[in-house]
Amino acid sequence: MKSIKEQQNAYAERLLTALRDELSKQEIAAVLVIGEDGRPGLDVTDSRFRVRRVFAHLAFCWFYWGDQGDERVSSLRLPVAVERIVQAARDGWNEGEQGELGVDLNRIADAYRS
Repeated sequence: MKSIKEQQNAYAERLLTALRDELSKQEIAAVLVIGEDGRPGLDVTDSRFRVRRVFAHLAFCWFYWGDQGDERVSSLRLPVAVERIVQAARDGWNEGEQGELGVDLNRIADAYRS
């Protein structure tokens, strides 16, 4: 039996594979990768040949490629997500290092239990 984390990673991988297939139809280079931590991501190349890794955030149903508000989109409507990511890649990723979107749901839950 697979652990919850393995099941989550498998689901994220399926979401990212569907995204990759649609991005490829729009002539956006995207490669599915598995990080050292086992987390799947999609390396997407922008118009300036810079790569950002797109992740699936399952709890919030997002695809995200940074920590800014304009660097995430709902994964619930794939055509809208594809359009947004295609536009971001064609415009070029934001300058600087890719920020990591970190939401610790355990800390949020603990705050409500107090």
